[in-house]
Amino acid sequence: MQDRRRESLQRTRDGVRVSARRDHSIETTRLNMALHVTKRSPINCAMDDVFRALADPTRRSLLDELFKQDGQSLSTLEERLPMTRFGVMKHLKLLEEAGLVVTRRRGREKLHFLNVVPIRLVHDRWVSKYTEPWVATLSDLKRRLEDKTMEKIFEIYIKTTPERLWQALTDTEMRRKYTFGAVVTSDWTAGSRYQGVGRGTPIFEGENLEVDPPRRLVQSFRAVWDDDVKSEGTSRVTMEIEPIGDSCRLTVTHDQLREDASNQLYGGWPMVLSGLKTLLETGEMLTTPGSLHWADGPEAVA
Repeated sequence: MQDRRRESLQRTRDGVRVSARRDHSIETTRLNMALHVTKRSPINCAMDDVFRALADPTRRSLLDELFKQDGQSLSTLEERLPMTRFGVMKHLKLLEEAGLVVTRRRGREKLHFLNVVPIRLVHDRWVSKYTEPWVATLSDLKRRLEDKTMEKIFEIYIKTTPERLWQALTDTEMRRKYTFGAVVTSDWTAGSRYQGVGRGTPIFEGENLEVDPPRRLVQSFRAVWDDDVKSEGTSRVTMEIEPIGDSCRLTVTHDQLREDASNQLYGGWPMVLSGLKTLLETGEMLTTPGSLHWADGPEAVA
């Protein structure tokens, strides 16, 4: 009897021990599974932070502001957003945690800078080296079509024929008389280059994109007379001639200008068109100071 009790007790003790071991093993397995599910690589964690930061329109607006002007203080950014200083601070903190914004101390100010590296890492993860050129091309096209640009439209009625007006636009000698004395040369075919020179110095240049005489002339336009206008890049000029009775309506559209572009690029059109109208209707040249800007040097032709 005693032996049976010892055997039963031993089995019980062994059973408890076995059960305890099994319970411990199960808990360990569950813990390992939980760790396997919740544990993420540093790269995934970083990307999650980036997507979380970019999901909010206010934070995207802050990045837009830093893209326009890097190195802004909290006070400057606060002025650009319709929210409290504390709210801006919270958004900036999330952007910093995602690595999209970095800060530097300059004296007593804390300046914020845009860091595009995390966005590039997201790009590189899903865009292969083979699709990169296509993606870049489509992205550039979308940006060109949707980005905020500026256009200026000028319209004038001139008592002349479409053929005569077209000649005035493309003839070197006639054009010199109303384009501030600039000498414009080209063969006026689609795809050809043109250049305007004043006193021996190039002042503008571009390509003839569309040439449809005597109705439509489309050109790219790049001002080169000084470093400020060179930095504005390339824009587009479209000249359209429409007969109206015994006259013509000339519409000049200067577009694809950078938003807030320098008015030096388009501010001269009213004077140019006035000079063109005067020349075709009277045969005379304007003698206002602006119209003679490039004609008062030693190379000017009377």
